[in-house]
Amino acid sequence: MTNRPFKIGIIQEAVSSDAERNVRDATEKIREAAAKGANIVCLQELFNSPYFCKSQKCERFDIAEPIPGPTVQQMQALAKELGIVLIVPIFERQAAGVYRNSAAVVDTDGGLLGVYRKMHIPDDPLFNEKYYFVPGDVGPDARGDRHPGTSGFRVWKTKFATIGVLICWDQWYPEAARITSLLGAEVLFYPTAIGWHPSEKGEWGQPQVDAWRTAQRAHAIANGVYVASPNRVGHEDEPGTDGIEFFGHSFVADPFGRIVAEAGTDPAVLVAEVDPKVIEQVRRNWPFLRDRRIDAYGPILNRYLGAV
Repeated sequence: MTNRPFKIGIIQEAVSSDAERNVRDATEKIREAAAKGANIVCLQELFNSPYFCKSQKCERFDIAEPIPGPTVQQMQALAKELGIVLIVPIFERQAAGVYRNSAAVVDTDGGLLGVYRKMHIPDDPLFNEKYYFVPGDVGPDARGDRHPGTSGFRVWKTKFATIGVLICWDQWYPEAARITSLLGAEVLFYPTAIGWHPSEKGEWGQPQVDAWRTAQRAHAIANGVYVASPNRVGHEDEPGTDGIEFFGHSFVADPFGRIVAEAGTDPAVLVAEVDPKVIEQVRRNWPFLRDRRIDAYGPILNRYLGAV
């Protein structure tokens, strides 16, 4: 790690039912990001498959792979070739009957730095994730490790920066962003699969995009970090329903919440510069982290948690 500026890349893509094609397409986009100077590249949530959680079908568990497994191993070889850090979100088979919505973090030498497993699991119409995914474990505090973490949240100290990874539904929880930032993350990556119910798009389409972006820009501001959120695009069918139209609008925000790179609703490769000096400057002038009142929050949280 250094205090020099570095570049991050995020990939926004439409996917098909052909997993090999999806991996090939992602590989091309990763190469494009690296050619534009990206040092750290993040793919979208469950990047190598359609969003299969639109219904509950047991055979869809067959999509899952171990980590490391065939897809992650291909990405490890690519990261080593290009000398970049890669964040690879896939459907993970951790053990028989234990499946996770996960992201492998791959280092510049192709080594596997670790795995983040999505902590918050939604259950909404066409987003039946609780059927497929076990939430990330609340594990022991690993402070002192090279890649410290607590309660399932982790950071990874890469060659370029300390990064945190959270996944999609985690976006709506300020606790996740705060914990990961306090662990030392300079960039929060949020690989995502979010979209519209076509019947709601006319009334709620733009407000949903605005809310999604606003929540994450607020995480950037409140924690003095960069936020990068790659989403998928395109309509994905599901028999008996109108399917989901994934709305893209991937973006990168700086610690002041300013959008420094953004996409629309077409496939895209975004590359943006991250400057650690901006993090330092914003935190000095808006010292939210300094002025936290843990002594005041504790009793309230303990009382609330004891009541639920």
